[in-house]
Amino acid sequence: MKERPGFVSDISIRGTLYGLTIRSTVSKGRLNSIDCPRMPASYTLIRAEDIPGKNQLFDFAVPVLARDELSYFGQPVAILVGPDESRLEEFAAQCRIQAEEELPVFSLNSLKDEDLFARREIIIGDSDTIMGESKSIISGIYRTGIQEHWYSEPVGAIAVYSEQLLIHTATQWPFHVRNSIAQVLKIDPRTVTVEPVGGGIPMDGKLWYPSLVSCHAALGSWLTKKPVRILLTREDDFRYSPKRNGTEIRISSALDEQGRLLATQIHAIADMGAQGVFTDEILDRVCLGALGGYKHRNVKITGSAVKTNVPPGGPFSGFGLAQGFFAMERHISRIADTLKQDPAEWRKNNSFSHQKNLIIGAPIKDPIPLDALLDTAAAMSDYHRKWASYELLRDRRRSDRAGDRPDVSRSPTETFRGIGISCAYQGSGLLYNSGDKASYAVDATLDKDGVLEIRTSISPSNDDAFDLWRNIAAESLSLEPAAVRIVFGSTDDTPDSGPDTLSRNISILTKLVEKACGDIRKQRFRDPLPITVHRAYRPTKAPNWEGKIFDAQSLSLLSLGAAVVEVEVDPFEYTPKIRGAWLGVDAGKILSEIRARRSLKFSIIQALGWASREQLSYVDGQIPLRHIYDYDIPSPQDIPHIQIDFIWNDTVKPKGIGELPYSCIPAAYVQAVSQAMDYPFEKIPITARDVWEALKLKKREGEA
Repeated sequence: MKERPGFVSDISIRGTLYGLTIRSTVSKGRLNSIDCPRMPASYTLIRAEDIPGKNQLFDFAVPVLARDELSYFGQPVAILVGPDESRLEEFAAQCRIQAEEELPVFSLNSLKDEDLFARREIIIGDSDTIMGESKSIISGIYRTGIQEHWYSEPVGAIAVYSEQLLIHTATQWPFHVRNSIAQVLKIDPRTVTVEPVGGGIPMDGKLWYPSLVSCHAALGSWLTKKPVRILLTREDDFRYSPKRNGTEIRISSALDEQGRLLATQIHAIADMGAQGVFTDEILDRVCLGALGGYKHRNVKITGSAVKTNVPPGGPFSGFGLAQGFFAMERHISRIADTLKQDPAEWRKNNSFSHQKNLIIGAPIKDPIPLDALLDTAAAMSDYHRKWASYELLRDRRRSDRAGDRPDVSRSPTETFRGIGISCAYQGSGLLYNSGDKASYAVDATLDKDGVLEIRTSISPSNDDAFDLWRNIAAESLSLEPAAVRIVFGSTDDTPDSGPDTLSRNISILTKLVEKACGDIRKQRFRDPLPITVHRAYRPTKAPNWEGKIFDAQSLSLLSLGAAVVEVEVDPFEYTPKIRGAWLGVDAGKILSEIRARRSLKFSIIQALGWASREQLSYVDGQIPLRHIYDYDIPSPQDIPHIQIDFIWNDTVKPKGIGELPYSCIPAAYVQAVSQAMDYPFEKIPITARDVWEALKLKKREGEA
């Protein structure tokens, strides 16, 4: 396997010019002109009218440079290229954007039809009639905030002009970069070579945005005939790169006398920002997650992907499924609280364990062991005993506030404790095909020296997938692992293996490697070496509820997770402290337990950060600079006790698991804080101010 390349900032090419992005200074408006100072001939300003091809990324309606319409503060309107970086910054500071400013849209509550990218409506049964007649309805509004990817290095690209335009960038999707550049420059894609560099763990933040920055660098190199490097500052990357999109999901449920779901109505809004990227994918996953894993007899879902004048939102480890699951799992815990039932037991009694299909129409191939997973998570964490104990403490505090008896036993410094449980599922791969028709492949060649070479365009953040492939190939062909070489990354000498996202490396590409090795094994003693096998993935087409074609395989093999989180809250600091997180997982056949645990632990930490501390928001369409320096991601000393257990099943194919913690950890955390504070929190993240406000509210209720 070739050595993994370094960061963009590590690459030095003689004669390289620098590039800076000139950005919109209004959130919405019409661009009139860009006024720049006089500059030496060695400096070049590139505008939208200088683009020789189509001013749009491949398969996404994202303009490379704004020409007329301005849709968010910080939108690229021009690229300034020159040899001296400090002088370039001086010239860029003197550029003035002349625009006719219009009234922007920032709120999800003041939307018009023209502000919709997409809309969904799913109706099963007659929920309207049942909701109108029911005497027991529980409702809530559940909100999730944006989240920053916080890459190891900001997004950047180097473009080198020659007969074959060479691009260096950190990307999860090299062929999307190639196709976008070819479309913008109006050239043959085969004349563009993309060589990905290392970028740390991007969590889907480098799926499409590197294509935009790479197009900027490629334009500069194409027009100046020299190498051009564009590397965003940490501040610009933080303010303008895609974030996990925010959501607002309203859920109302009608219950029968036993507390079972009679009808559920869901209204989900996903804020996609100024440009719709992966709109159908994210919206449908939000809707699916908002149904959870429960038996719904009568359902009405309306989903909206809306346009606001903030930087484009984008995927973040789960493509919206996590936001949907947070809403439903939090809602289910509120139902159980209202009924005074153990939330774990309510889930077991109402899960979709015996269903044959998801509501989107995808068949469920394997059994759904949700009961066993909930029992596993509960046993690891001692959930049932702790939940009952904390409920008794909560009841005692309620009695104290009601004045039924004096609270003489509790110390004024006593901390509040709570525990929450949640569950979720995950598929593997994208629901909807991109413009390349999702014909993704790997190549394998066994040469005369007995060395197997596997070629793929993915360049993952670590070598876990490649180590698995090496072991699979070695076992299949009776080779030493050292005799298996992985050639990856460059679009010039590898097949298009698709985007590195949604656990595709394990669920889809690993299967292609297995099949390629199996084909070579059948041929090796009949055909002369070298033997080359090309194996490609073809989606299984199926219609969704609106007739839109999706890939049924993406949801056919579901992995499942059940999580428990325990917290305590200091009544003086108001900051919930996480005492532990436990996760039970059904992943089918586990190819490497060590790597599976490592992946899940990392995701648990990031999910806890999203739920508990990563406070981030747009203010009048911009992220204030102070948020960059205040942004609080988990540090090593913040990591709580984490325990993971698996339901082992070697008869089932490997399943993706990396996104499971994002879908079930946050709701368990919020339920734990809600039990501790005896207050129904409905959003993430929960801050110390949120806890303080809840305490004040409870105090006022007691005084009333």
